[in-house]
Amino acid sequence: MDDLLFLSHRMPYPPEKGDKIRSWHILRHLAARYRVHLGCFYDDPDDAQHIPTLAATCASVNCVPLVPLTARVRSLGALATGESLSAAYFRDARLMRWIAETLARHRPRRAFVFCSAMAPYLDDYRFDTRVIDLVDVDSEKWRQYAEISRFPMRAIYRREAATLLALETRAARNFDYTLLSTAAEARLFGKRAGDDVGAVLAMRNGVDHDFFKPGDSYPCPYPDGRRRIVFTGAMDYRPNIEAALWFIAEVMPLLRQNGTAADFWIVGAHPVPALLGAQTEDVYVTGRVDDMRPYLAHSDAVVAPLQIARGIQNKVLEGMAMARPVVASPGALEGLDVKIGSEVLLATAAQDFAAGIAAIFDGTMSGLGGRARDRIESDYGWPAALRVLDDVFADMVPALPIPALASAS
Repeated sequence: MDDLLFLSHRMPYPPEKGDKIRSWHILRHLAARYRVHLGCFYDDPDDAQHIPTLAATCASVNCVPLVPLTARVRSLGALATGESLSAAYFRDARLMRWIAETLARHRPRRAFVFCSAMAPYLDDYRFDTRVIDLVDVDSEKWRQYAEISRFPMRAIYRREAATLLALETRAARNFDYTLLSTAAEARLFGKRAGDDVGAVLAMRNGVDHDFFKPGDSYPCPYPDGRRRIVFTGAMDYRPNIEAALWFIAEVMPLLRQNGTAADFWIVGAHPVPALLGAQTEDVYVTGRVDDMRPYLAHSDAVVAPLQIARGIQNKVLEGMAMARPVVASPGALEGLDVKIGSEVLLATAAQDFAAGIAAIFDGTMSGLGGRARDRIESDYGWPAALRVLDDVFADMVPALPIPALASAS
């Protein structure tokens, strides 16, 4: 087997949040075809217990512990240099040295980079084929943050949008292939970056529908007697935080007024104080759970009320795979090829969410979850989604020498 260098800004395991789900499935796919050398960061000490899983998957692994406070200080220093805050956050001499040593020892001809902030690590190296997965146009997310924020954060977010777009564009020029999670994201990036970039391709997310499947075998994690509405995700991620707080403030009062008795369950790791403080007699925040499937399997509706969203939302795919009725905002459904009203419900305002949930509860939308499951099985498996990787890495060019990285010594 040939060698391949894989760099990621986060440890790809456990696959418990959106970017880690995608990077883990990509890693497994490539590890079945190449001797993968993985370099990544982790900022949660609990994740160290999963390093053996990665070591069993890859030919070599270097998981670098990242202290968030130190990384933030380093990131703020970029304000004086014009560098992207994100790139500065993930710049680390330990990983630079490991990359230099790994390339000298194994001389991989292929490289896969997950996240634009990791692209600068390969600025001084040559490979036969270099592929970067931007996943989403992250700079666009920061631009949206700027639009809804006040000074001084508006200025900081606007600056990060500009510097990150420059980083994304430079990466797309330097790499042979740039991947994004949807055709819409690929088109947006092409519009933002211009024509002077390499091949930009869409590689959509999938879902492991053998793992996320409906059934009665899951233990019920809820108290008896009331309907359950579920929202899942990492609860220290701003779009998820804002979506959950919006649902509590805007939709839950409508459900109470309409006599739709239901509990709202926010399920995911690292809930921020604002979410913990929003709990009431019908709003619950679980924190990290060992297995998301029981919460989905025993829910009556899954919601995705995201106001800011990029790419394909795994929370939507997982709800559909579990054959649960899903009600989602336009942003949460962007990039998904699904039938609105037949496989999922679209809600553009609080009243739409309340009406959709009421229709699910009264049986009007019977069969919605089953049809969603059928769509997942037919179109959203990971093997089909990841065939793009086989195509791009098959496009080989003559090998070039690997120069030494001066700053890695």
